[in-house]
Amino acid sequence: MTDFRREKILVGGDWIQADAGGRIEVTNPATGAVIGTVPDAGAAETARAVAAAEAAFGPWRALTAAERATHLRRLAQAILDHREALAELLTEEQGKPLAEARGEVGMSAAYIQWFAEEARRVYGEVIPSPWPDRRLLVTRQPVGVVAAITPWNFPSSMLARKIGPALAAGCTVVAKPASQTPFSGLAWGVLGEMAGLPAGVLNIVTGSARAIGGELTANPSVRKITFTGSTPVGKVLLAQAAGTVKKMSMELGGNAPFLVFDDADLDRAVEGAIAAKFRNAGQTCVCTNRFYAQAGIHDEFVKRLAAATAALKVGPGAQDGSEIGPLIDAAAVAKTEEMVADATAKGGRIVTGGRRHTAGAGFYEPTVIADATDAMTFAREEIFGPVAPVFRFETEEEAIRRANATEYGLACYFYTSDLGRAFRVSEALDYGIVGVNEGLVTTEVAPFGGVKESGFGSEGSHHGMQDYLTLKYTAMGGLGR
Repeated sequence: MTDFRREKILVGGDWIQADAGGRIEVTNPATGAVIGTVPDAGAAETARAVAAAEAAFGPWRALTAAERATHLRRLAQAILDHREALAELLTEEQGKPLAEARGEVGMSAAYIQWFAEEARRVYGEVIPSPWPDRRLLVTRQPVGVVAAITPWNFPSSMLARKIGPALAAGCTVVAKPASQTPFSGLAWGVLGEMAGLPAGVLNIVTGSARAIGGELTANPSVRKITFTGSTPVGKVLLAQAAGTVKKMSMELGGNAPFLVFDDADLDRAVEGAIAAKFRNAGQTCVCTNRFYAQAGIHDEFVKRLAAATAALKVGPGAQDGSEIGPLIDAAAVAKTEEMVADATAKGGRIVTGGRRHTAGAGFYEPTVIADATDAMTFAREEIFGPVAPVFRFETEEEAIRRANATEYGLACYFYTSDLGRAFRVSEALDYGIVGVNEGLVTTEVAPFGGVKESGFGSEGSHHGMQDYLTLKYTAMGGLGR
């Protein structure tokens, strides 16, 4: 079995150490044990990675779309051929259940395969000319060197969403994975070698987020930054990149509401609620943050949700049958505890859970809190933990108003059996992603992105290619009538 664990960074086809020799420890969140170290690189190493990507850009963009697609198909196949090893590595450093890790690795391959196909569908236009002796052409060209900055909660698939369209479009990449989960990011370098990617097409650096991000945003050779992470960090990157007017795409924070109307199928709603709330222990950007149950079914929904939540199996991700793994670190556990304490101090009623789990210091019990109010912290801020607060509402208009009462607008969900309501509410909710009677809606064939302070740009689908392309208008004159 191939060992994908790399403790060096990849720059221009070479695996190297950080100039200063500094190291970052990587721990298993289920046990707290150190599982390895990676280079603590900074601006100098990042600048060399950008230079390598810039040197590789010309030859890579000169390949035909079919040739780039062949590389990407090989990359997707390499992922699938080593799915188990990649999933085990992901679980070890991130903590999610192995079944979820396998799903994420499979999704990574799906994104790469999708964009291999989309590489051959970057079409241009011929505009009817107002001049008889001219022809007006529009072509799409790769934007250039792309900087991809990704989070720890989906350390494989978040890179797939960025590497796939970038390489398909003809761009080259400098990737910066999260320091908590760098091994899944560095594994992409090994996979790229297996797929025969030319040196410099994909570069991967680990280390100081401030130093690396500062170089990526300031370096004029980087023409696009794609970032998935928190809204505050996204705002910093936007401000820093303004000096060189880079193309940007941002997938930022969320505060997803989940509405359950009186006419909903409650069995289906509870099933969707568990999927939308507790995947990856509640550590997803599209994770339900606020449940709203209409008065007529509120008590029954709380009862069923609590029963399903209490039945979830908590344990290390590598343990058979584990459904809820650890939170990423001690700070995440402390934040979850603070939110639960805030809720109970303001009248919240813990129906199930509500404390650390006996599985270990990094685990928190899946929790349902009834009698939630807008005064509680989690009404405004992302929980990023396994806590499900339930709010009561009376009317459709109230539900929409309260669901939209946030600066975020990434994902939302609602359950109803009324066709008219399905259209009314989906159109009224101010979110980039809407799940109607579904709790899991992410797929490589559909656009993924938010509005308001949840960011801009789309990942996945044919729309996902556009952020890596620029439009060029060419007027060809002197052609005669």
